[in-house]
Amino acid sequence: MKISYGTLMLVLPMLLAAQQSPVPVEDEPHHHLVLKNDSVMVLRVKLAPGESTLFHTHLHDRMAIYLSNTTVAIQKAGEPEAPPDAMKVGDVVSSESKGPYTHLVHNVGAVDFEVLDVELLHRPTTPPGPAAAKVEAENPSARVYKWTLAPGTTSAMHTHERPYLIISATPLLLKMTDPEGKSMTHEVKPGDFHWIDAKVTHSLSNEGTTVGEIVEIELK
Repeated sequence: MKISYGTLMLVLPMLLAAQQSPVPVEDEPHHHLVLKNDSVMVLRVKLAPGESTLFHTHLHDRMAIYLSNTTVAIQKAGEPEAPPDAMKVGDVVSSESKGPYTHLVHNVGAVDFEVLDVELLHRPTTPPGPAAAKVEAENPSARVYKWTLAPGTTSAMHTHERPYLIISATPLLLKMTDPEGKSMTHEVKPGDFHWIDAKVTHSLSNEGTTVGEIVEIELK
């Protein structure tokens, strides 16, 4: 049977992908470990246009916070590549683990794909407490609160009873104020984050000149 050049170019990537054994997510070359403790593993992912990850396996509940506007296509192990999906800065995708999940990510857009992947290493053993604010997304391990702050605006004062990760999805001059009026101001970049393992009550303010996006991932 004669196979055309065009057909070969379509089939060859799938054949090569099928031959690659999946790796743990932390060993995938485009996933760069930036934090690991007893509760979370945070990986920053960057793919140039046209670039793909290796097939890699996730074992835990997780959250993905998108840091760029681009289009990606996901391919699960043993399946063809799914249709492209457009993502934008500040999008949050929550995933619940139901066993090992193996896939690759293909950047089919025209700009770099960047995402912060937060792997939640343990599910809670006690019932979760009340939510600190409106819940943007959640899975069995954590809740997500998302704050879109126009210049000069401030979020509601809210309390984190559980450890949490605060992430900036955009550049932002961020001011955090406690109930006594004490404040700290930080200039943050997309993907900057901080892990807090203490009870905190604060509000978040945008002291800059452009709209800012803040994501808080709080353990249940």
